[in-house]
Amino acid sequence: MTPLAGHRVAALGGTAERALARYLASLGAEICDEVAGASFVLDDDLSDASTDPALSPDAIHVSVTTFGRGGPRSAWRGGEFVASAMGGVLRLTGEPSRPPVKEALDACTFHADMVAAAGAMAAHYARGTHGRGQHVDVSVQQVAFSRNVNGILVWQFDRRKLGRAGGCIAYGKARIRAIWRLADGWCFHSLMTGRLGAPANQALSDWISELGLPNPLREVDWLAYDRSTLPQDVRDEWEAAIAKFFAARTKAEIAGEGLRRGINACVVNEPADVLADRHLAARRFLDTPSGLPERFAAFTEGPPATAPAVRTGDRPGPLSGVRVLDFAWALVGSITTKTLGDLGAEVVKIESRTRPDLARLEVQVSASRAGNLDDKPWFAHLNSSKRSLALDMKRPEARQVLEPLIDWADVVVENFSPGTMAKLGLDYPALVARNPAIVMVSGSVYGQTGPLAQQWGVDGTGGALSGRTFLTGEADRDPVIPGAVAYGDVIVPFVMAAGVAAALQQRRATGRGCHIDASMFEICVQQMRDALREARDGGRPQRRGNADPRLHWQGLLPCAGEDRWVAVSLASVEDEARLHALAGADPGAWTATRDEREVMAALQAAGIACGALQDCQDMIEADPQLAGRQSLVALDHPLLGTFGHVNTPLAFSRDGFAPYRAPSLGEHRFEILRDICGFEESRIAALEQAGVLL
Repeated sequence: MTPLAGHRVAALGGTAERALARYLASLGAEICDEVAGASFVLDDDLSDASTDPALSPDAIHVSVTTFGRGGPRSAWRGGEFVASAMGGVLRLTGEPSRPPVKEALDACTFHADMVAAAGAMAAHYARGTHGRGQHVDVSVQQVAFSRNVNGILVWQFDRRKLGRAGGCIAYGKARIRAIWRLADGWCFHSLMTGRLGAPANQALSDWISELGLPNPLREVDWLAYDRSTLPQDVRDEWEAAIAKFFAARTKAEIAGEGLRRGINACVVNEPADVLADRHLAARRFLDTPSGLPERFAAFTEGPPATAPAVRTGDRPGPLSGVRVLDFAWALVGSITTKTLGDLGAEVVKIESRTRPDLARLEVQVSASRAGNLDDKPWFAHLNSSKRSLALDMKRPEARQVLEPLIDWADVVVENFSPGTMAKLGLDYPALVARNPAIVMVSGSVYGQTGPLAQQWGVDGTGGALSGRTFLTGEADRDPVIPGAVAYGDVIVPFVMAAGVAAALQQRRATGRGCHIDASMFEICVQQMRDALREARDGGRPQRRGNADPRLHWQGLLPCAGEDRWVAVSLASVEDEARLHALAGADPGAWTATRDEREVMAALQAAGIACGALQDCQDMIEADPQLAGRQSLVALDHPLLGTFGHVNTPLAFSRDGFAPYRAPSLGEHRFEILRDICGFEESRIAALEQAGVLL
């Protein structure tokens, strides 16, 4: 299925080699360098197509630049390293006692390209509605900032800042170790809370006991275990025992016996391991002429159907009029439907009081309370622009509610474990039987097929298996978690949203819907494409710290104050000469006595790419570029008051959008059942009396 077949994309500057161009090509578009006649035009810091007389008025013009178009810093020199620093990601990556270290390759730029893909496809859909093109503006810095949801929350509500966690994952005030040394490499593993983690945690404990090793985990009630409240001395004892266990295991044991036992661990792959991965082979992900990844998501075309009439909704945005039935939870699905909803779609979120979204449970700030499902700012951030209907899905009457919603929907979004929707009678074949033109998108760690499809996985799994983790860190030390903020969890949603918009526009022409299968593992592998190329050609890519072989020099310089730095990228010896002319023979000695903002301004004025390593306070309270782009949008919450919510990091020149606050659990049940399902008040009352509405 090729939704962009027949469309030409003019990729200017360096964009032809970027992931955005590859994404559009994966949908069937032809990549060229001529603006005249192009349906899409891409540019970056090195080019600007906006004044090109050949630019068609119905073309979608997409810019992905370090700081975005317009604003006081739009003309500053930048790049991956500077965007990571200014967007708050770099400060959170690396060991707590050492300087920060960048994520593998161009992680922030890849993320921005996937956001831009969603923006381009949303504008493409809008063009199908009103016939006009527009400019889609993406700032890599703003996209990086949008990953900092937890840090933004703890600063806004508790005036607390997150720090680097090395090989650990930070959950509120707790740090859970996740990178473990093996006999011949490393693995990713973490103990998870409650029913989701209990079987795997018990399996690990049983294996440790069978080997006769000291096991403080033996008598733990894993259903009662809470990763965020375990006393630190107990955690230290547990982690020492787990470290001893893993140190004697091999990568083959973890990938084999560990998988069989279900211990929630995976190997930290090198790029060569990725090229030989059996799951990717089973999904034919690398069956391409180059042996490198081309597919971002798999599309299965639906049956012939009648295309729905073009309609517009009451809300602003490029996706106005699109109707979304949301079965999503946690991050991947929630951000997908947040993106669609923020961009104008009408979203109905199906929830359950007996199995609530994890984001309704995690108490991460002092304003929230355990047991209250409506006072979690994390949920509010992830679920703006949605209405909520809470159902008891085990009751047969729930199907009576869902069927008219399936008829109503253009799109169904889910990110449960593969097979879950089939058990509910809501998989793609079942949906198509009722609504032949429906577009369904499924997000999962491994994809809907293949030998690992049913296995455990989280954001860190995609990082470990793809090579991202192996290549993040300093050359002479263990790898670290590539970003203390989520990565795959926040990128997959934009791939899903882009696929949905492209499929909806194609449906207008063909009448056919589709099923979109998005795999976090595969999308993270796409980000590692340059390292895979090096491995394919016989190399063995290694961790490089903050260095970038494409540049003359890149690194951090210390500034006055605790853990204060500037990120500097020198493209050439001329850049180096400018730095020495300003700061002397030892630039670090010059910067060490100065405020990082003073240093940043001075180096930028000298034509040097430089950015301060910002934390959430810096970004929220003192960054004019992020403020000007409305990176946070103030929304009023009935329990938490008015606070800044992370805005979908896109700007449209024609179809501006306006998010609204997240719902309380089941808040909109009456209006949804009345206005969409067409139920009389007496029927709604009967469903509520029967316990179908929760």
